[in-house]
Amino acid sequence: MSPIRRVVVIGCGLIGTSVACALRRAGVRVELADHDPWALAQAARMGAGTALRAGDGPADVVVIATPPSSVAAVLREAQARGLGTVYTDVASAKTRVLAEAERIGCDLTGYVPGHPMAGREISGPGAARAGLFEGRTWALCPHPALSPRALRTVSALASACGAEVTLLAPDAHDRAAAAVSHVPLVLSAALAARFAAQSPDGDPGEMGALPLAAGALRDVTRVAGSPTGMWRDILAHNAGPVADLLEAMTRDLGRVAAALRAADDGPVAEVLARGNEGHARIVRALSRTREPERAAS
Repeated sequence: MSPIRRVVVIGCGLIGTSVACALRRAGVRVELADHDPWALAQAARMGAGTALRAGDGPADVVVIATPPSSVAAVLREAQARGLGTVYTDVASAKTRVLAEAERIGCDLTGYVPGHPMAGREISGPGAARAGLFEGRTWALCPHPALSPRALRTVSALASACGAEVTLLAPDAHDRAAAAVSHVPLVLSAALAARFAAQSPDGDPGEMGALPLAAGALRDVTRVAGSPTGMWRDILAHNAGPVADLLEAMTRDLGRVAAALRAADDGPVAEVLARGNEGHARIVRALSRTREPERAAS
């Protein structure tokens, strides 16, 4: 396989600009596109690449770093313009995006759905880092129409960014992303919402408790600071798996609440014990990779 020499990145947010910076560090020529001239200019000033020019011919890979709701349309337009020979995206939900791409007539043979499992709770090109993906998992989701060459090419791109490639079916990816990323965000937001000035029902929440707050509250609610619009889009595109897991956790929480009111220590101890076991598994899993610095994927 020929080395990756030129890449087009569409979308100069946190992930797109980080991909561009990582590829530039690896010696790849990168061209950038974004509907926001400010974001494009800032990414270029950071050394992420140069603005895309017409007439340069197809790039080896086009990376679509836009919200899930726009990936399919951007893919179709990029293919119509002949921007690349292979295409991938970085959206954190895959099944619905792939179905939409098929529905609107995209060429799926060269489209590799992807998701680098890295991020931060702050957004924009200014938050980008060339090392964001080092030691992190980059999920690629093969589908029946995909060509092996396209998969090899995007695998090489992820490796050039310092990531470790994992292959998952799109639906398996979405269930996994719900468990390790999307549901933690919702739970973090739900807890942080208790400390908002006022809840929708007029309850003042837990504002009076804030003078007692310490590191535990900060750690659990950190990702609640992530951009609302971005996460509304992500959750809408992975609604089923997220809802399934939230319902299962709601059952656990309901059992604990009922047990506390009944002074029944059994269910409380059982959930805490399973929490210890799960935490140990999480720590072991994270120890195999570089634990993300203030990450929200």
